[in-house]
Amino acid sequence: MRTVVQRVSEAAVHVDGREEGAIGPGLLVLLGVAPGDGDDEIAWMVRKLLRLRIFEDYSGRMNRSVSDAGGSLLVVSQFTLYGDASRGNRPGFSASAPYETARRIYCRFVDALRAASPLRVETGSFGAAMEVRLCNDGPVTLIIDSP
Repeated sequence: MRTVVQRVSEAAVHVDGREEGAIGPGLLVLLGVAPGDGDDEIAWMVRKLLRLRIFEDYSGRMNRSVSDAGGSLLVVSQFTLYGDASRGNRPGFSASAPYETARRIYCRFVDALRAASPLRVETGSFGAAMEVRLCNDGPVTLIIDSP
């Protein structure tokens, strides 16, 4: 499982001109699923995201988690995180999980995130062409791979 996590002051995802999900301050989580990802990777990533200390404390240091800051999370499926552009000019996506597997893991991930925290969790629409708008705060952007 791979994520790109961005600390945002706001973010929204639109499908066909209609807003699917939106948050104020919090985390935009772009989620990629690999073959073999399952409950262990889901649990690890949920813990990591909820405890990741990338929000500033009163001293201006990154010392608070999204939970500490009372933020929200917007989770967007992103199979292209496993794109391989090391050869040629067109990326290959064979390292991404097949559509149905990825959809199932994505849904389980969102459910696990909601069950683990009282924070608001919004989503995009799995498999849809989406437009993601965000205001990156910092900017702070991290790439996180599950072990």
